[in-house]
Amino acid sequence: MFSHVMIGTDDIEGSERFYNAVLAVLGINEPVHNVNDTGQKRLFYVHNGSVFCVTEPINGEPACAANGSTIGFACDSPEQVKEFHSVAIANGATSIEAPPGLRDNSTGKKHLCYFLDLDGHKICGMYRCD
Repeated sequence: MFSHVMIGTDDIEGSERFYNAVLAVLGINEPVHNVNDTGQKRLFYVHNGSVFCVTEPINGEPACAANGSTIGFACDSPEQVKEFHSVAIANGATSIEAPPGLRDNSTGKKHLCYFLDLDGHKICGMYRCD
């Protein structure tokens, strides 16, 4: 359904350190570095046909997190969900919502974790049990 997800940052080097550590838990390698035609630095994390990109805003305005949005990353096990969360927190993220663990609701059983990255973007780690 999606080709890529792109988020903004005002600290590309800090975001790279953060996401290199956090995404390594999921087996995602370091990013491809890119500078677009107008000079903004970008990081492209490519994994299993998907791309997660972190970029300096093209319009020159400060980066901001979208209210109501969540970016979810698939995890391979309940343990990986917890590790994903733990590594994020150890690298400066803020834990939000309930602690990492099992949720059972109308969309099925899944293990989830939620945190805000260094720029306030809401990130989820998810392992579906069904």
